[in-house]
Amino acid sequence: MKLLRLLVVLFSVPMFAQQGGMWIPSLLKGMNETEMTNLGMKMSAEDIYSVNQSSLKDAVPHFNGGCTSEVISPNGLLLTNHHCGYGEIQSHSTVENDYLQDGFWAKSYAEELPNEDLDVTFIVSINDVTKEVLNGVDALKTEADKKKLIEKNIADLQKSFAREDWQNVMVRTFYEGNQYMLFVTETFEDVRLVGAPPSSIGKFGSDTDNWVWPRHTGDFALFRIYADKNNRPAKYSKDNVPYKSKHFLPVSLDGVEQDDFTMVFGYPGRTQEYLPSYAVEQIVEYLNPAKIGVRDAALKVTDGYMRQDQAIKIQYASKFASTANYWKKWIGESQGLKKSNAVAAKKAYEADFTNKVNAAGKQTEYGNLLPQFEKLYKEITPYALANDYFQEVVLRNNELLSVGFRLYQLENAYTQRGEQAFNDRKENLLKSLEALYKDYNVNVDKDVFEQIIEIYGKDAPAELTPSIIQNVDYAKLTNEVYSKSALTSYDKLKALLSGNASDVIKKLNSDFGFKLVKDLANNYFDKIAPKYQELNTEIAALQRTYMKAQLEMNPDARIFPDANSTLRVTYGKVNGYQPKDAVTYDHVTYLDGVMEKYIPGDYEFDVPEKLIELYNNKDFGPYADKNGKLPVNFIGTNHTTGGNSGSPAIDAEGNLIGLNFDRVWEGTMSDIYYDPAICRNIMVDARYILFVIDKYAGANHLINEMVLVHPKKNQEDISLKNKF
Repeated sequence: MKLLRLLVVLFSVPMFAQQGGMWIPSLLKGMNETEMTNLGMKMSAEDIYSVNQSSLKDAVPHFNGGCTSEVISPNGLLLTNHHCGYGEIQSHSTVENDYLQDGFWAKSYAEELPNEDLDVTFIVSINDVTKEVLNGVDALKTEADKKKLIEKNIADLQKSFAREDWQNVMVRTFYEGNQYMLFVTETFEDVRLVGAPPSSIGKFGSDTDNWVWPRHTGDFALFRIYADKNNRPAKYSKDNVPYKSKHFLPVSLDGVEQDDFTMVFGYPGRTQEYLPSYAVEQIVEYLNPAKIGVRDAALKVTDGYMRQDQAIKIQYASKFASTANYWKKWIGESQGLKKSNAVAAKKAYEADFTNKVNAAGKQTEYGNLLPQFEKLYKEITPYALANDYFQEVVLRNNELLSVGFRLYQLENAYTQRGEQAFNDRKENLLKSLEALYKDYNVNVDKDVFEQIIEIYGKDAPAELTPSIIQNVDYAKLTNEVYSKSALTSYDKLKALLSGNASDVIKKLNSDFGFKLVKDLANNYFDKIAPKYQELNTEIAALQRTYMKAQLEMNPDARIFPDANSTLRVTYGKVNGYQPKDAVTYDHVTYLDGVMEKYIPGDYEFDVPEKLIELYNNKDFGPYADKNGKLPVNFIGTNHTTGGNSGSPAIDAEGNLIGLNFDRVWEGTMSDIYYDPAICRNIMVDARYILFVIDKYAGANHLINEMVLVHPKKNQEDISLKNKF
């Protein structure tokens, strides 16, 4: 109970207006509401999150578990990033109808395209259940027993917590297990593609511009949520109707200016703001370089093929973008951590923390935390490195190996649970792999394999790496795998999996590719995973105590919980920045910059003819700024991360002013260390979105269903009226 009172204090102490942080929307009253008001917000905390009335949270669903989206019309029209809907756009594309290249705009409800396995989830309520989850835990001695009881308490809560039949509940941990929140949710499974600009707009700048400023990207796409006749979640049906949400966001035509208040609402994926210096040092010196190296090799191969073959470009577009995204992020993150001297800053914080512990007489409870961290991180480093090499090479960046691993799991299902489990899993596997092989090219995969298996064999810790990939001829190994394995095509795979369980297992173990994966996987589960998990469990327990200690030693500090894919609010201001000496960036970019970057025929910087025509004629409609220029992107001091893609950028009065899609490269280390001087999030200006829909696509029917507002003009009118 003492800790719960402390958490309440953290959210209620009035402080001078600050920026940064990812805050739980149900706990904004107090300190956060005061900060937001001081930054210029005109709303109340109740306007942002309420259970008893409609609020902003009711317009901001989680998009397919990995991005954010927002409802922008009374008819369930949904806005998110082009890159968040990229997989769906790609899945509907063919060489004849290439929606990635040409864009797509449904002219009516009937033309909107359904998407299998796409859903959006709304938060109905957020409830603190810390007491219930931790009931009885303190009396237990081992971490395993504590974890088991916590899981039981959570399972009991999920069964018993009151909600409607169509609603779900989930429990998430905050402050490293010191607080637990239960979310009541509603998930809609009928979500249809409505509109998307061509990639030359929605992905302009592609991988070259990714994570950098200035940006000129119209990174948006439109979907629509459908519900049953009672406005409740339902699987796809032609009888479903557009969803009527409790709230939708009006769209501002007024744009942004320097120092305007901005709020980003969404589902940030994962941050690690409270790691000790030893963990940050491990990331910078070992883990990031390893992951960057593997992906760099895979991307170079894939990029070469995509530039030569349009069919391969379509097949690999989504996969390439996904791989490149975090590859470039890790590069910027490492550079940012070094530039901001994050390890030294952490060490200085730890010295101050130690002084506070000593002054409070808490040496017995907290005095040995940092030495223990130092010991554990030194011990876990080779295992963490071996783990990352296995994950990056076997599971993420080569399709033959990743398929082989799924077959390895299939064999284990037979060994552990019998033939029925094997057959059920086999059928599901065949169904899911059909889509994978639709976008598979054996030559691309083979060349990627040769590059990254050599990196794995040479650079991973030798004592934790199987001999089968050490000191070998990697070209020869590659040729053997791809000439002898049935994992190189869907038809061969189906033949391999035909027959009863025992026959399939025999055939699998005669397949050269499967045998290689099995050797790699057995090595991982025998030599790497057990020790890695053991040390991680110890570190997690230590981190939980360290988090508790930081809260206790800094009772008035501005401490927010790390991101965990739950709904959060981050707030700040529109602001440029100075990344280095003699370099200053403005807060906004314009369509002029698109034309300056234009390279005819280049897949990253080509520009559609119609956009050029609109630019030359200055045909911007009502979407230009007061100087007659068309804004494209702007930046602010909002603290965002992966998962905030597609988040609405909201003005002081609750209107949509932009769409979050990226961060500046110099500030990508904000997941680990937030530096307000250079950390900036990047947003598409709402006026550019409207311009593309209206003037470029001619989809006026979509504009007509939105509510467009002029909040600044209204304020000016009110001020003028009061003056006279």
